[in-house]
Amino acid sequence: MGNHVSRRDLMRWSLLGAGSIPAAALLAACSKATGQTAPTTSAAPTTTGLAPTTSAAPTTTAAPATTTPFDPSVPWWLQANFAPVMDELEVFDLEVRGALPPGLRGTYVKNGSNPQRANSPHWFFGDGMTHGVWLDGGKATAYRNKWVATTPYTQKLEFGQGVPGGDNNQSNVSALWHGGRLLTSGEVGFPYELDPATLATKGLVDFGGTLAGSFTAHPHIDPATGRMHSFGYDFADPFLRYHIIEPDGTMSHIEGVSVPRSTMMHDFAITETDAVFWDLPVIFDLDLAVQFLTDPTIIPFRWAPEVGARLGVMPLTGGADAIQWFEVDPCYVFHHVNAFRRGDEVVVDVCWQESMFGGNEFATPSVRRWTANTATGSFREDILDVPPGDLPSRDPRRMGREHRYGYLIGTRDDPNTVNLGGLVKVDYQTGTAETWDPGPTRHGSEFLFVPGDEGDTADDAGWLLAFVHDDAANETTLAVLDATAVTAGPVAEVVMPRRVPYGFHATWIPAQ
Repeated sequence: MGNHVSRRDLMRWSLLGAGSIPAAALLAACSKATGQTAPTTSAAPTTTGLAPTTSAAPTTTAAPATTTPFDPSVPWWLQANFAPVMDELEVFDLEVRGALPPGLRGTYVKNGSNPQRANSPHWFFGDGMTHGVWLDGGKATAYRNKWVATTPYTQKLEFGQGVPGGDNNQSNVSALWHGGRLLTSGEVGFPYELDPATLATKGLVDFGGTLAGSFTAHPHIDPATGRMHSFGYDFADPFLRYHIIEPDGTMSHIEGVSVPRSTMMHDFAITETDAVFWDLPVIFDLDLAVQFLTDPTIIPFRWAPEVGARLGVMPLTGGADAIQWFEVDPCYVFHHVNAFRRGDEVVVDVCWQESMFGGNEFATPSVRRWTANTATGSFREDILDVPPGDLPSRDPRRMGREHRYGYLIGTRDDPNTVNLGGLVKVDYQTGTAETWDPGPTRHGSEFLFVPGDEGDTADDAGWLLAFVHDDAANETTLAVLDATAVTAGPVAEVVMPRRVPYGFHATWIPAQ
């Protein structure tokens, strides 16, 4: 990166707020508040809270010898299908294997990290690139990919140049469809708007000048109101802000949520009546940030379990002074599957990690259910005996409502790289799971749920879409699975005209 950012700039970073640190791109963070509602104590985790504990065979397996050989001289995020592609394509009338559902009409858009000079210091730090597939009437009519034309991309800035925040972010984590606009978002900074017809970048979005601080990668849309609820974390007080965006795209509410320190918070949850934050022990460290100025591989956050961990529940319409905190055991959560309120209980299903930046990050991942009782102040954690996974999806019609199913991407053991596997469909009613393994040389990605027949309200009535890459054939397809029959594998696969690198999060734009 070089020494073009001074300690003075770093302090400006702390004062101005969030920037381009997508290392947070799957992360959350924590601390124990002072001067807040006293946290409640939590019960020890149990595996007895959710009906049966039988499950299908785990997707976690030894790394097969037939995958692409690993080159120890090259960072894992710059080789095999993590490596970036260096051009933009527009291709029509794609090959389809199997039969695409005729009613699946719209555009699948996936965002991910794709450094324009192929020299990123980490997978999370590359420029944003979107890949889009247009589906209509049982055909795949087009594929397009484009870099997100952010300020760092257009000015050809190395990662970390300049004071991060606002337009200075890679916008490489999420794609979002709301209010008739296609947005991309990074971990911090402002989102960018894209043209849904071409994926060309239209410009920065600050919601008419109302957005202050950052806009993180995981807003959530209430299916009943059409409102998008979001948040952002920063490096100066207020360290956490909460936003509400109306169906027409205007930001109608923004307020600070009092937390005692700057922490890394990647995701949050909503119910019909609540906004739910997890405040977990990954904290911003100024000394590490100083080292980051000359070595961008150093992450300016550290694992600090001594500060505690907690879950906060506040009114969905706003009112941070009414937030209620619940103590949880120190842990790390990339993403949640869904949340809902059941009487006095707020239930959150999470993809759980033992720690982050603590040296034991991926030792014991699990799928867990957190239950906070807002009347009694009690908290319970249940561990599901199902294969672990992350990058979850759910029926968007169930967002914030009680759900039965969640859809995760499983992983395979591999000491050299992140080895993505197949689909894990978790049944939260029975405590079991079904899986689909794409094969020893094939690797899945986030499985995006797209609702099917509007008249069928079952929360597996729809399709699961994901890019799947085959190392042996050096081929990427867009796989389409029937969510009611995941073990059968794809009903159709659209052959991509090029390799599509593993990315992060996708969205679906219904045909108008």
